Amino acid sequence: MSAFDASSPISRRAFLSALGSGTAALALSGCANVPSSESKVVAQRPTPLVTPPPVNIGTPQQMYAAMVDETHNIPAVPVDKIDSRYLRQEVADPTGERPGTIVVDTASHFLYLVGYGGRAMRYGVGLGRDGFAWAGRAQVDRKSRWPKWFPPAEMIDRQPNLEKYRASYDKQTNTWLGGMEPGVQNPLGARALYLYEDGKDTLYRIHGSPEWWSIGKSVSSGCVRMINQDVIDLYDRVPEGTPVVVTSGLRSV
Repeated sequence: MSAFDASSPISRRAFLSALGSGTAALALSGCANVPSSESKVVAQRPTPLVTPPPVNIGTPQQMYAAMVDETHNIPAVPVDKIDSRYLRQEVADPTGERPGTIVVDTASHFLYLVGYGGRAMRYGVGLGRDGFAWAGRAQVDRKSRWPKWFPPAEMIDRQPNLEKYRASYDKQTNTWLGGMEPGVQNPLGARALYLYEDGKDTLYRIHGSPEWWSIGKSVSSGCVRMINQDVIDLYDRVPEGTPVVVTSGLRSV
């Protein structure tokens, strides 16, 4: 049995109904990286299992050192300026979920990757402001390395300097044009995990961010953001089909 109450699936209908009030547009402004019309229905995949996280994951300075990834130079993270509890670490699993599950606890700003033997890998995350919280179950049905970012039209209207990133669809090539090119300053960072519910894109993402100072805080306008070094680590550990649970607080176990 799960150690917390997150049995209700993410309500896409409720989410889309917020469009009339503009809430959904705000919620997506920091993380949606494909125009919504590109969303697709995908087949459900079996729930995977993952290799248990290693006990020795290195010192914070080693984990968050500068690195080169696919020609992109990711700067070192000043770990002394981040609360140590938000740094990547192996901990006792508080979730009660099966191994291979990603659990996001929005109340504590932690993301857990459940391992074996009662252990889990824990990462600090940044989240959307109050009012953009969501809870439920989904799964990772798509993964992307160094994704493009397409700011929603509503965000461009509020911030005209983003006009150059507006998306346009080319029918001849069947591709989307525009968007911000991948890079260390891209709001989606080095990796993105796309969350689907019942085979449909929820438009929520777990993604990297260059803004390490936002980890442990609710300052972004949307999705679950991670330090780039952390999202690369998570990306390499989880396959497509990974179950995801988002809750507003874990029960004591």
